[in-house]
Amino acid sequence: MLQTLLTPAGECLSGTPWPDYPRPQFRREGWYNLNGVWDFAVTDGTARPTEFPREIRVPFCPESTLSGIGAHYGEGQTLWYRRRFTLPEGFAKDRVVLHIGAADQVLDAWCSDTPVGRHVGGYESMTFDLTDALRPGENELVLRVRDDLRSTVLPYGKQVLQRGGMWYTPVSGIWQTVWLESLPPHAIPSLTIRADDRVALLDTGDSTQEGTVTVQTPRGPLTVPLRTGRAAIQPEAPRLWSPDDPYLYEFAIDTPTDHVESYFALRKLTIGQAGGHPRLCLNGKPVFFHGVLDQGYYSDGLFTPASSACYEEDIRTMQALGFNTLRKHIKVEPEIFYWLCDKLGMFVFQDMVNNGDYAYWRDTVWPTLGFQRRRSDARMHRDQKTRQAFYDGMAATVAQLGSHPCIVWWTIFNEGWGQFASSAAYARLRQLDDSRFIDTTSGWFRGGETDIDSRHIYYGPWRLRAKDKPLVLTEFGGCCLAVEGHRFNPDKSYGYSTSRSPGELQQALNRLYTQKVLPAVAKGLCGAIYTQLSDVEDEINGLVTYDRRVVKPDPGAMRALAGQLHQAFAASCTGKEPIHAHPQ
Repeated sequence: MLQTLLTPAGECLSGTPWPDYPRPQFRREGWYNLNGVWDFAVTDGTARPTEFPREIRVPFCPESTLSGIGAHYGEGQTLWYRRRFTLPEGFAKDRVVLHIGAADQVLDAWCSDTPVGRHVGGYESMTFDLTDALRPGENELVLRVRDDLRSTVLPYGKQVLQRGGMWYTPVSGIWQTVWLESLPPHAIPSLTIRADDRVALLDTGDSTQEGTVTVQTPRGPLTVPLRTGRAAIQPEAPRLWSPDDPYLYEFAIDTPTDHVESYFALRKLTIGQAGGHPRLCLNGKPVFFHGVLDQGYYSDGLFTPASSACYEEDIRTMQALGFNTLRKHIKVEPEIFYWLCDKLGMFVFQDMVNNGDYAYWRDTVWPTLGFQRRRSDARMHRDQKTRQAFYDGMAATVAQLGSHPCIVWWTIFNEGWGQFASSAAYARLRQLDDSRFIDTTSGWFRGGETDIDSRHIYYGPWRLRAKDKPLVLTEFGGCCLAVEGHRFNPDKSYGYSTSRSPGELQQALNRLYTQKVLPAVAKGLCGAIYTQLSDVEDEINGLVTYDRRVVKPDPGAMRALAGQLHQAFAASCTGKEPIHAHPQ
């Protein structure tokens, strides 16, 4: 029997959930949080219901405990949300827009019976202009959301209709913050930041914007002009971002009508040579990415933790275990997650969210056992509509997250899920972002162009030796430990080896790192991503339990292993060859 597990934050949830300002890199005064209790209805068709008989707590999906619903509705059914609101006096300046962090998958919005827009895609933020639809006094928002997992055209990640094993409960409807923003006349429409180790380039997306940018630096304020919507900031004696010193430059943009606050970091990613092997470098120095796979699922909120503090707890817990990297697996988080990683100094490997069909033997069994890994992807997933939907999602992900310094790596395809024409996908992503590492095919089904020799090993012999590209073990491990009272499914478990006690688990981890990973470091390994941060549903191979209440391994022992890894990596980089870093 499946168990209801509450995280500590979920157990004490009260008031308006997620009160945080939702867009840390593009901050304005004048916002109004619409999270909380909404009227809710489910219909068999698409016509608006006359009654909304239930209530749902936004921003939690209806499948989650925290939503107050706890059910997944049929694939042909429609979810309806209604919220009545009255704007605070003086709130509206020039325009009023509605922001929704994410809703899975197709959302239509009405304000006071006026249609204001549609968004397609379950992982990207959306904005609708409400200005012309607003009435004096009370207004009414109605949102219609349809999500059909019978179709694999739109990205869906690890959601399935029949959860089990490494596939999880589906998420539908709203799952991120809903909020209103008051915009001044001639508002700055957007902000894109691209930076290296010397200069940060700002682009507002509007060539008519003129003003100033004031940056807070260690040497005092620095003011530069904003001309034709762009600015270049080059601080003296730049303080470079790294996990050891995650320094963020705060700045403000002022125009005659608008004021926006944000931040950037200075850091540069390159590939170089050291110790006779290709290396991944941060700010000109080789770095070892010691990380964990992070699925971003929570026992009570599924896609959405009870509060942003849950993200910070996850990050700090992994740092306390010695890790410096999270591989955000097949999911795009709210921007607050990436801001916390920026601020706390945690590297992020960001996966694109897969679409396309999945075949168990083709995509999992044979490759896991070592077969078919050289299979060509030229004829895989040939439906053009599906391919375009993936490209659209990839472009939206880069546009939404590309200004965050913590993200050092994009993963395009994972283990063949939805994989097609990987060299073309690499070229397209490289056009969108030429500043980060790209892992085109993580795991298997080798494609063409990629920056990384990316391997997954759960079974069989480890044959790891760097060749012409940096070698990274992007999945391994998955050691299981069941913690009674903290299991979602006491009747079934999923993982790759089993321990009976925390001591046995620690011994298994010690063997895995000292007998498998450390020897590979001497052969050029540049990173290793352990599966995984937390238990997720049937999977009990997390370093913490699904409800985030129990840390399974010994933190001191884990930090000692991390120290050995970094020492071995430093030793492997001390060959006679200097580092010849080159840009991507």
